[in-house]
Amino acid sequence: MRTRDHLLAARENVRFAARALTAYKLRSALTVLGIVIGVTTVIAMVSIIEGFNNSVIHDFQSFGATLVQFQKTDPQFGPGNGDESERQRKNLTYEDAEALKRLCPSMLAVSAERYWFSGNGGVNVPDVIYKGHEATPDTIGGVNQDYTVANNHFAGEGRFISDGDVRSGTQVIVIGSSIGSTLFPRSDPIGKEVSIAGHKFTVIGVMEKQGATFFESTDEHAYLPITTFDAHFPWIKKDVGVNIATVPRNSEWVDRIIEEGTAVLRMRRKVPFNKPNDFGMLTPDKLIGNFRAITGGITLAMIFISSIALLVGGVGVMNIMLVSVTERTRKIGVRKAIGAVRRDIVMQFLTEAMTLSGMGGVIGVAAGMLIALIVRKVSPLTTETPLWSIVVGLVVSISIGLFFGIYPAYKAAKLDPIDALRYE
Repeated sequence: MRTRDHLLAARENVRFAARALTAYKLRSALTVLGIVIGVTTVIAMVSIIEGFNNSVIHDFQSFGATLVQFQKTDPQFGPGNGDESERQRKNLTYEDAEALKRLCPSMLAVSAERYWFSGNGGVNVPDVIYKGHEATPDTIGGVNQDYTVANNHFAGEGRFISDGDVRSGTQVIVIGSSIGSTLFPRSDPIGKEVSIAGHKFTVIGVMEKQGATFFESTDEHAYLPITTFDAHFPWIKKDVGVNIATVPRNSEWVDRIIEEGTAVLRMRRKVPFNKPNDFGMLTPDKLIGNFRAITGGITLAMIFISSIALLVGGVGVMNIMLVSVTERTRKIGVRKAIGAVRRDIVMQFLTEAMTLSGMGGVIGVAAGMLIALIVRKVSPLTTETPLWSIVVGLVVSISIGLFFGIYPAYKAAKLDPIDALRYE
């Protein structure tokens, strides 16, 4: 019976609070504006960052969850060119890649990769030309036969560069799908001869269409055997080292290939036992961790900024509740005179405060989701609104009403019924 009485009292308090709020619509709307702005900002920013996170992580993982890439500098995510001491390191070489292939039994593939992209070596990437038609690759790569396995990217037509092509330095080329569709829109590209910077190459394959990722689109890449690349573009070899992409024979051996590869490179580069590595290592997990740290910091900053708006909203709720106590002093006296105890008065005003702030939370959640939807429709950014952000937005907004409503409710409960009935 007591439980039923409590439920009836709670329902009556909610109904009374709704009547009080609708009686002063404009005042109520202005009061919750800060809460609406704060919750809207949190929901919108979390939705944008969460969608961005998932999109970038998918791009990271598309390279292969077991990829370990050895490179000159340590991986970084964000602006800047890295530490100056890193840029002074010796380049990794094709011979380093061959040593890893020979001395690391846990490695399934060792892909030595050297790239020429616009501005690299002070010269823009030349066009790929076929019978007067031109296609401009964004990157020309010198690679070996392990590139496809290491990067999880395979030839869709024809074949990829073989070990024989690398050893013999043959004049062959594999082109990205966009280059293929530009130069050979109605014909089979396999076996056709194209030219790059005056050098002739026979097309032996076209890569699978990969599409744009957060990083780049390999659909506009062109690939040569690394020995052929070095023979024709020696200035690139002189200035640019190789990145060495590796994958293990077993998906559980990532730590093993890191250990083996590190030992081989430290030995070849004569790094003293008490000195750190003078080369970097990149793994999808490491990049994902770095990326999450950055976006996590952005999220915390936005939540901090939003909390200021929520604090302002909370102060507004307390102010309006104090005004409400003053306006309804006589009604409070009447309730006390007919038997209402302090707890009843406290619950009445706390319910009103939480209803007011809860309405702001609901409006803020809806507005934040609407902003996320608009961003998804009008921009290339993907947005996702996680359930936890909606729950947090509503709980926080109601909690603000509870916290900032305590003092006005306590003040109302302390009123003397006789003095309250005399109040004009």
